[in-house]
Amino acid sequence: MAEPRPEHLLNHIDGAWVPSSTGAVRADLNPADTDDVIGEFAESSAKDATAAVDAAATAQSAWDALGPIERATHLTRAARLIEDRAELFAQAITREQGKRLPEARGEVTRSLAILDFTIGEARRINGVTTPAEEPRTLAMTFRRPLGVVGLITPWNFPVAIPMWKVAPALVAGCTAVLKPSPLTPWTSALLVQAFTDAGLPPGVLNLLQGDRDPGEALVADPRVAGISFTGSLPVGQAINQAGAHRLLRTQLELGGKNALIVLADADLDAAADAIVHGAFGQSGQRCSATSRVIVDRTVRDRLLDRLVPRVRAMRIGPGDQDGADIGPVVNAERMRACLDAVDTALAAGATLACGGGTAALDTPGYFVNPTILTDVARDSHIAQEEVFGPVLSVIDCDGYDDAMRISNSVKYGMSGTIFTQHPSHMFQALHDFQAGMLHVNRPGVGAYSHLPHMGAKASQLGAPECSPDVWDFYTDLRSACIRY
Repeated sequence: MAEPRPEHLLNHIDGAWVPSSTGAVRADLNPADTDDVIGEFAESSAKDATAAVDAAATAQSAWDALGPIERATHLTRAARLIEDRAELFAQAITREQGKRLPEARGEVTRSLAILDFTIGEARRINGVTTPAEEPRTLAMTFRRPLGVVGLITPWNFPVAIPMWKVAPALVAGCTAVLKPSPLTPWTSALLVQAFTDAGLPPGVLNLLQGDRDPGEALVADPRVAGISFTGSLPVGQAINQAGAHRLLRTQLELGGKNALIVLADADLDAAADAIVHGAFGQSGQRCSATSRVIVDRTVRDRLLDRLVPRVRAMRIGPGDQDGADIGPVVNAERMRACLDAVDTALAAGATLACGGGTAALDTPGYFVNPTILTDVARDSHIAQEEVFGPVLSVIDCDGYDDAMRISNSVKYGMSGTIFTQHPSHMFQALHDFQAGMLHVNRPGVGAYSHLPHMGAKASQLGAPECSPDVWDFYTDLRSACIRY
């Protein structure tokens, strides 16, 4: 194993670790202790992106020729290496991104589940046979790899999200350039090293460290046939607009302003458990995090009686600290965004039920107190816009219909959750939610590794991820008619 050292993280292009063409580097900081400089990583340029695409384009034909089943054997070897190195991955996630170690270990487990699922799908990248209109003719469809793809990933799931892009891209026969967030370069390097150690041919998977310049260069390069991006709505819109003139295929998983509805007949203890998990797990830094609780006003106070004491009692600390319930947010910008959102909400008439401000700890980190706001107006800024931090808005409603109107009033549609004992409301909600991932009487975060990870409205454009539907992005469908 040639483990990438965090002290100096390079790009990985055409099978080799190389510095950026400019020699520029950036510091990688521990968000729980900013005095802990993890190391430096390459600050790539457009020239580096061109070199990575050169390598991917050169490797694509031979990689395609292997066929999906043979390609999947490389992923099988990588899966076993990642499993062996699971604790290394978890420790890197916690130190670099800030999430608690149990959450980091859970992310590695989920990443392996996604990889194992995708390996199995290698035998099911299917077309169909269909009746022909002429005699002695076979009519069929089949799939071909899209080509070179750019994979632009965020910092909140620095292993899982790259995995759910890299794995299907490679199985499909694409070659890839991975451009991770500049906030999580180490974990991305560990992932690429695992695939390299598994025998992946040079150029099949390339890594570009850095910020905006290499990402923009990938979008602009005409040899890049598709961009899969997970991140904010404004950046996703910019990618789509920048590639529209050349009909660039995009797969965009964007923001969320997710609602958890609590009706009058709900199990309030179970709802409180789900809210704490959904709103404050991973410090609220998930696209599917519970950002709004929409509660029937007849049970609001009873729900808050269960919820507020639990949140007040949450222990704040570094992710590797035993007993910590919530870790830091990822950087100073994210901390300021959370604090500004709370201040704006209070100025607009919301009430601070608990939290607010930052936590004073022994280490200089980005610790935001888990916060609950009540009396939040349904059309206020904090009720409409993503916060992406440990800040929960509680909005009163009058019954099912009013709750659903509030839930659907935002531009996003990532996740929707309802707590009720009424079967009619359970199933009607599946019809009425304007969201991609739906939950009934369970935490409203994400989906299983074999179910589509997707949103609706401004939360999603293009094929979903983590499911057989992903082949609609990474492959082209062809039809053939064969006279015999």
